[in-house]
Amino acid sequence: NLTVSFTSFRNNTNDTQVDVISYLSYTVDLKQYLPDWVIVGFSAATGNEVAAHKVVSWNFTSTALVDLDETDNTPLIPAPSPGVQPKSGNANSGLLIGLGIVGSLILVGGLGLVWFIFCKKRKAVEERDENPFLNNLIDEEIEKGAGPRKFSYRELAQATSNFEEGKKLGEGGFGVVYKGFIKDLHSYVAVKKISSGSKQGLKEYASEVRIISRLRHRNLVQLIGWCHEESKLLLVYEFMSNGSLDSHLFKETRLLSWPARYKIVQGLASGLFYLHEQWEQCVLHRDIKSSNVMLDSNFNVKLGDFGLARLVDHGKQSQTTVVAGTRGYMALEYITTGRASKESDVYSFGVVALEIACGRKAIDLSLESSQIEIVEGVWELYGEGKFIQAGDPKLNGHFDEEQMERLMIVGLWCAHPDFHFRPSVQQAIQVLNSEVALPNLPSKMPVATYFAPATSLSIFSTDTISSERGQTNSQDIVKAL
Repeated sequence: NLTVSFTSFRNNTNDTQVDVISYLSYTVDLKQYLPDWVIVGFSAATGNEVAAHKVVSWNFTSTALVDLDETDNTPLIPAPSPGVQPKSGNANSGLLIGLGIVGSLILVGGLGLVWFIFCKKRKAVEERDENPFLNNLIDEEIEKGAGPRKFSYRELAQATSNFEEGKKLGEGGFGVVYKGFIKDLHSYVAVKKISSGSKQGLKEYASEVRIISRLRHRNLVQLIGWCHEESKLLLVYEFMSNGSLDSHLFKETRLLSWPARYKIVQGLASGLFYLHEQWEQCVLHRDIKSSNVMLDSNFNVKLGDFGLARLVDHGKQSQTTVVAGTRGYMALEYITTGRASKESDVYSFGVVALEIACGRKAIDLSLESSQIEIVEGVWELYGEGKFIQAGDPKLNGHFDEEQMERLMIVGLWCAHPDFHFRPSVQQAIQVLNSEVALPNLPSKMPVATYFAPATSLSIFSTDTISSERGQTNSQDIVKAL
């Protein structure tokens, strides 16, 4: 009995794998010990452990195990072993050896398959451990029939022609959005593919699924579905055929009529009122800007991108967090404290309202001498009684002057430097709807009397905001202050 032994066991002391190989080498005349017909093969066992066995190479040769009658040169045909009935010695011997080889290959292949499955499962477990928030991501509420549905990555790849470059709708700091078509829904969708390896992107994904999937309002983008397979994270929204508001305001090739603009600002205010007051919790969006305001085929407005949103109980303030948002749309007190609030969302809404009225960006980077913020520029004209001059010149005067006045004053009111003097969303809606009189604003833009704690600027020490989301580094923010 010739044996080569390989032993693998786990060292419980330090939880490591120990491999022990025992070699036995001995020369022996097998004719004296083996029967006339033998089967050669391999066997392996793992017990309770998982191991891979692989035969790298092997070689087998044999000589006749019978003596030849030297008198008549006739081979002496030996009696076969019990249970073996060969047709001829050489043919049967080859058949048996072949069967042994086939059996060995099947064994090795089976062990290899087991090892492959084990590795795949272990990798999936490791990935889930690296992203523990995914373990609790899909709540029972999301899995209910009326909520968003789960898509497979294969479905979304097919819907977007494998995420073809020509189907790209836009690209943000945390991912790329593609246009797709879901056959069983018979409709176009917008598929947001979160950038791989982005920790902030993972947080954004979790926030969007948890929050927007539970919201229902005509002025909020609807989340249709989601997908997370291993490291792939995707969100599926309703498709907005007219794109984002900024593409209409700041591109010469597109022009929004004044009635459409006033309808948009009223719809945006309605959606924000729902977030702040009408849902079971207060939703702080934290990133209201014209590029996140979407327009459907009839130019109905829908607020999207809830990646930075936070939930707060009604009557309570948000906890201090790392500042995240877009420069030009962030209120001073939010920048200095990191504490988001309804008032900071209202400030962002006010900036967007002024963009709609003036056709100018929140910060005009085209001016070489200085970067003029829209709030400062409009307030100066308001104090001079020339606010109509701030209206979008692309409209060529085709607008309702009373509505233009209301929209600009509401925008300045909401973007007041001191958050104590900003209106609630409901108050802004009442003015826009001509239900109450216009507020009296000072002729000069006030200076906030807020003093930040000495340590408040430490929140800028590590985070640099991506250019797509309009963020800037700590030095730029300090300059703005």
